[in-house]
Amino acid sequence: MTNKDLADLIFPNITKTIKDYEEMYPKRDLPEAAVVTRFAPSPTGFVHMGSLLAAFVERKAAKDTNGIFYLRIEDTDQERKVENGIAGITTDLKNFGIDIDEGAVSETEEKGAYGPYVQSNRKEIYHTFIKHFIEEGMAYPCFCSKEELEEIRSAQEKRKDRIGYYGRYAKSRKIPLEDAINKIKNGESFVIRLKSNGDFQKKIVVKDAVKGNVSFPENDMDIVIMKQDGLPTYHFAHLVDDYLMRTTHIIRGDEWLSSVPVHVQLFNMLGVKPPKYAHISPIMKEENGVKRKLSKRKDPEAAMSYYHEKGIPTEAVKLYLMTLANTNFEQWMDANKDKTIDDFEFSFNKISKSGGLFDVEKLMNISKNYLSRIKATEFYEMLVNYTKEYDKEFYELITKYKDFTIGLLNIEREQKKPRKDYAAFSEVKSLVWYMYDELFDEHEKNYEFTNITDKDEIIKLMKTYIEKYYDEEDDQQTWFEKIKDLSEEFGYAREVKEYKENPNNYKGHVGDVSMVIRVAITTKTMTPNLYDIMKLFGKERIVKRMKELEKNI
Repeated sequence: MTNKDLADLIFPNITKTIKDYEEMYPKRDLPEAAVVTRFAPSPTGFVHMGSLLAAFVERKAAKDTNGIFYLRIEDTDQERKVENGIAGITTDLKNFGIDIDEGAVSETEEKGAYGPYVQSNRKEIYHTFIKHFIEEGMAYPCFCSKEELEEIRSAQEKRKDRIGYYGRYAKSRKIPLEDAINKIKNGESFVIRLKSNGDFQKKIVVKDAVKGNVSFPENDMDIVIMKQDGLPTYHFAHLVDDYLMRTTHIIRGDEWLSSVPVHVQLFNMLGVKPPKYAHISPIMKEENGVKRKLSKRKDPEAAMSYYHEKGIPTEAVKLYLMTLANTNFEQWMDANKDKTIDDFEFSFNKISKSGGLFDVEKLMNISKNYLSRIKATEFYEMLVNYTKEYDKEFYELITKYKDFTIGLLNIEREQKKPRKDYAAFSEVKSLVWYMYDELFDEHEKNYEFTNITDKDEIIKLMKTYIEKYYDEEDDQQTWFEKIKDLSEEFGYAREVKEYKENPNNYKGHVGDVSMVIRVAITTKTMTPNLYDIMKLFGKERIVKRMKELEKNI
């Protein structure tokens, strides 16, 4: 009896060899420095912010080096798989503009020459490698029951030994080959374990692209590499997939750092060079002065749906992610306002070793800056897409008054220092509702008059202005001169400076009069440029607002 007999018994239908797959999936024809990396989620729920950051970094690293970024679905744990899990992942990536070069594109489709990219469809490939490990005496069947494994654990706890299946505790490792074959023939259930060649007393040093040199004890655990259902464990699938898909860099959360000794050992036992590792620290959140990991259960902002529902543009989220990914990006962005993320050179050396601190306020500021710089037409199209899904009433209005809405969004936009009113599309309606008669008419009127509050004075000012001074053909300078004339007629200083020098000579100044006009037609003290608002309104609507004022003041 030989190891080959054992391997053939377990895998009678496996006829291909590792060499066959190496020829099927040859080394990629890419530049020497090209990064080939992957986003490898499990289809167990939504993509959260930490995962999105990893995918973003992976995509950026590949793109900057003319490499490959692919999506691999790790679904070997079938019990945790959720319905439409793959579709959720591909949709989230697409929504945030993270395009893949290869991999799963839907529940049933994929693209690329190195697939299948869904692990449950790669069973035959895994079996070929596991068969090789058994033939070479690097793996064996384990027949231990749950009860036996629990007995081993109890004994280790009593002796205060390390917990695990290793050394003298690896019972099935000692079973003679002939006995193992007979057990399998008799239908006994089993898993396949690695026959570790590691020595826990020895150290290995791995150069991590983020953490630097990290030292670990060698792995001496006989880990499970194939479960009873015939699917591999994460560790073994990692070896096979990243080898055959020719992955150069494994970029992942640092919760996987402790697995590095196992993964490096597997590559070494196969006789191939391991990929480079880059372990990213988790995104942190400060709560009551204490930092903790951003939680997909506790924190709504951890879910991608949060950003869609708020209407935070995906490009702003990506800009924020880049500030978390590379510590020098924010400074670069301030110095290169006319450039995009694609122009920024990503570096593993600039990834924070301790993890970024998630700051919603900072994200909103980035979003405001971004939205203030894009064209009004681009803003409008994004707003239409958002409101179509989340606010039907506003969608109907902005599509009915398309040119008016674009004009509104363009107020004080095309200038050196554009207005920064909006951080999210969900805020727009609440900030500009008064611009639409339909919303204005149904809204409770709360006129925010400040320095001039006498009702008769306000009505007289507005009537005189409309009847004597207002002309919708005026340019902005002429328009403002007429407001000064109005101010002077009613005893207000034409200039703020004049009023400050001689406050007893005037009732107020031109700014107070301008504010009356602003509040009279909008109800608000804080609005975009009044001249532009009035140009959009036209005389008929201004007169209508005057009548509303008389009824409600």
